[in-house]
Amino acid sequence: MRVQANIDQRPYPDECLASGEYPLTRRDLTEIAAMIYADAGIYLNESKASLVYSRLSKHIRNLGLKGFRDYCQLVASPAGAAARRDMLSHLTTNFTRFFRENHHFEHLKTDVLPGLIARAKNGGRVRIWSAACSDGQEPYSIALTVLSLLPNAADYDFRILATDIDPKILALARAGAYDATALETVNPAMRKQWFSEVEAGGRRKWQVDDRVKRLITFNELNLMAQWPIKGPFDVIFCRNVVIYFDEPTQMKIWSRFAGVLDNGGHLYIGHSERVSGDAKALFDNIGITTYRHTGKFHGGRA
Repeated sequence: MRVQANIDQRPYPDECLASGEYPLTRRDLTEIAAMIYADAGIYLNESKASLVYSRLSKHIRNLGLKGFRDYCQLVASPAGAAARRDMLSHLTTNFTRFFRENHHFEHLKTDVLPGLIARAKNGGRVRIWSAACSDGQEPYSIALTVLSLLPNAADYDFRILATDIDPKILALARAGAYDATALETVNPAMRKQWFSEVEAGGRRKWQVDDRVKRLITFNELNLMAQWPIKGPFDVIFCRNVVIYFDEPTQMKIWSRFAGVLDNGGHLYIGHSERVSGDAKALFDNIGITTYRHTGKFHGGRA
């Protein structure tokens, strides 16, 4: 994701905002926030100073740098391109769990999938997009919901695209191996059918079955960049992501989703999010953080 700083340019730009092993000054935070906004649309302000400090201080130590000033100079330079990508990984939040906000999956199962499955059985195309998939628990939850109704879904033109900006978290998603605690929200019968216990890195893990994986394609994607995908999608999940964007960026994202959603397609968003502003005309709110495309567009399809 990308973030632009909107931090007040007050006097004393080197005032310390967080301290410990290294001081984090207003100047440092302003520069970090500007870079993360430019790269991913993520908005940081001074209230996030402690978070920035806690997530980057160890990274600075591992790089052998003297502090945040040296770090800012590194990640702003061509030589620091890899460190800048790592900065994004450190500052993005990847909290997720299987069937998080389960009302979305219940709605998908009862109200949306029956029609999509009928289309697939008649030779039609079905596409679902998990637009910020983190370590894969969301797209696997979508796939498990599909398979609960159509166990041989992979035999049809029925596919799930899962994307995230962080290549490191995508590697975990592709692997599809989870601690037992991650599966606490998975129905035991579903767990028995679609997961198996394996040894991974000296630990017991639950491995997603290949029959589930076959439904999903994982790709790296920055929501703020050009999308190499045109759709149309029948369903988009983008939950607990745009809360990290400022309002103009949120409006842009909603409009772009409308551009790749089929008419009447569904959009599921996070519990703290709302489609608002001009983008409201593009969606009907049909339930808790559940929207349906009206068929209208701003400036045509994305």
